[in-house]
Amino acid sequence: MACVFREYLKRGARDYAAKLVLLPVMLFLLLAAPMAALAQDGDQAQPVAQSSAPASSSADAVASATAAPADAAALQTAQSTAQTSVQTADMAPVDNHPWWFWPLALLGFCFILGIIAVMAGVGGGVLFVPLVSGFFPFHLDFVRGAGLLVALAGALAAGPGLLRRNFANLRLALPVALIASACAIVGAMLGLALPTHIIQTCLGGTILAIAVLLLLSKNSVRPVVNKQDAISMALGMDGVFLEPSTGEVVEWKTHRTLAGLLLFIVIGIMAGMFGLGAGWANVPVLNLLMGAPLKVSVGTSKFLLSITDTSAAWVYLNQGCVIPLMAIPSIVGLMLGSVVGVRLLAVAKPKFIRYMVIFVLLFSGVKALMKGLGW
Repeated sequence: MACVFREYLKRGARDYAAKLVLLPVMLFLLLAAPMAALAQDGDQAQPVAQSSAPASSSADAVASATAAPADAAALQTAQSTAQTSVQTADMAPVDNHPWWFWPLALLGFCFILGIIAVMAGVGGGVLFVPLVSGFFPFHLDFVRGAGLLVALAGALAAGPGLLRRNFANLRLALPVALIASACAIVGAMLGLALPTHIIQTCLGGTILAIAVLLLLSKNSVRPVVNKQDAISMALGMDGVFLEPSTGEVVEWKTHRTLAGLLLFIVIGIMAGMFGLGAGWANVPVLNLLMGAPLKVSVGTSKFLLSITDTSAAWVYLNQGCVIPLMAIPSIVGLMLGSVVGVRLLAVAKPKFIRYMVIFVLLFSGVKALMKGLGW
């Protein structure tokens, strides 16, 4: 009888865990569909019927005909310019929602996004930019500015604790941060200078590449580094940390440093151009290429975001691409969602969450690619 009762309790716990895992997925889908429909309604133009020419148009035509050729050409140019501006104003999208509607919708959307991001082990920025740009009627420049602040907020919150536990290593982070932050400024300026449809197309391709990277990459807990290269020795890229699960003191060092530093040039440009943060690329380069342990790679990557994203975020702030009504609900929603996600992480199945995030990234990447190509 006791065995049957224990089996019943275990089965009930498994069912409860499955419901907790499926809850954020269901909420995400239920909220994403109305947001996409509302964004589509907001993007539709509402043309206003043009009135017929006034009765005085004949007199204006006679006056134009009797005027000098230069005056007639100038008058015709002014009339065509005025007509074009009127038509553009008439075709502008009209949003009938109150001012507080979109911040509240963004708060709820980012709350669910924070739950999913924590359980999947990815940064909030890599999910925020493609999904918000696809489901909300916001310009891509404002979404990228808010995405950088979202990634920056999470990095600043986690940085001190990671440094205290030696999971984030300053000797490893600072040379990489110097390169990545300088390139992030270049990427941000390049992203604001290029046309939006080109950035949207490149963003879609980048998101698809991230999804493939997450699908194929397998991190190594402790990579084997037989010999430390000269650059790594000169920069002091080695250290020790305490493994909390076993109480073991782990020593580590890096190699292939030059190739890693060159890759961080590309990572910094992409981080500034798309506003994604760069945790999705920092960890594979530090762990798989340079040979840092997984915990050191994750901790150093999180600390790197607080430097790299700050450099790019200043460019967006200076250009007026950061709106508080977008940035504040996004940050608060993701922070609250992260708290809930940490609690659900104990009962969630990481494999299921990982594949769910890959599916979401593939969907958002295809949507951004189609939007950039005008399909």
